[in-house]
Amino acid sequence: MSTKGFHIALVGATGAVGQQMLKTLEEREFPIRQLTLLSSARSAGKALFYKGEEVIVQEAKPESFEGVDIALFSAGGSISKQLAPEAVKRGAVVVDNTSAYRMDENVPLVVPEVNKEDLRKHNGIIANPNCSTIQMVAALEPIRQSYGLKKVIVSTYQAVSGAGAQAINEMYSQTQSLLDGKEVTPELLPVGSDKKHYQIAFNAIPQIDKFQENGFTFEEMKMINETKKIMHMPELSVAATCVRLPVETGHSESVYFEVETQGLTAADIKGKLKDAPGVVLQDNPDEQVYPMPAQCVGKKEVFVGRVRKDLDQDTGFHMWVVSDNLLKGAAWNSVQIAETLIEMEIVKEK
Repeated sequence: MSTKGFHIALVGATGAVGQQMLKTLEEREFPIRQLTLLSSARSAGKALFYKGEEVIVQEAKPESFEGVDIALFSAGGSISKQLAPEAVKRGAVVVDNTSAYRMDENVPLVVPEVNKEDLRKHNGIIANPNCSTIQMVAALEPIRQSYGLKKVIVSTYQAVSGAGAQAINEMYSQTQSLLDGKEVTPELLPVGSDKKHYQIAFNAIPQIDKFQENGFTFEEMKMINETKKIMHMPELSVAATCVRLPVETGHSESVYFEVETQGLTAADIKGKLKDAPGVVLQDNPDEQVYPMPAQCVGKKEVFVGRVRKDLDQDTGFHMWVVSDNLLKGAAWNSVQIAETLIEMEIVKEK
């Protein structure tokens, strides 16, 4: 560690997203003076490595945040509810990667490419949006800025890593069992279901999280509500259908959207995406060039392709959006928020 920089705490350091955050901090050469790795009592005592140095994971307690500048949370909503206010009380700015504070009207919900100015309104806590929301709004924002936005209908094809390490293990074990001609006993997916679990191997499960009274799932409502909040468009028409697929990493989305400007072509839309921050346009049907989850793993960007104009609606367009759900969908967006806080001088070196 250097003598200059910031004291960073990472809560949930031993989890899948926490480890990605640690790796991202190292790759970005984040200016760290002191690094505190925190977890549940169960994982405390484990050794993790940062820049070749061993760092022992400690149990997360209120006093763990003394002197911390920025605390990155990814340990579940209940931990964030319990400990984020304690971190703020001790002077830290919290970047929370759970759903605990996303719809709190006093907490900014931020994708830096879309609404970084909202960071100035923070009261100690900043929320990282849902992974599937992040990649969609990053792709829609450059279009909205130039042509307006009236309506969004999205269908997602979400990777099992979004449900955690156990879901990945279940997908692989079920796949092997079925290839061996054995029966499988699903025990995990869909997560949040208290009634039934279904096979994920060689299947598609049209449920992510619990069903709400309106027939949408909680994941779908997250996408709907978060998109409106991030874009400051409460009147925007948004609908979502979220589906879990047997893909390890990388969420894909089919996005239909309607703009306000008449008479646009697909080339107009592609032109805005080509130069958009954090977005890579991969769109050449003649050469079968389009984004796929297998090619986005380990990459920070949001990839967009299959851009085409709707055949019946003059202001309607379709696109295919793919991103690594553990990186841009979680770890990278959180670290990017922390970087932006420093760039905008909202958090200063002590």
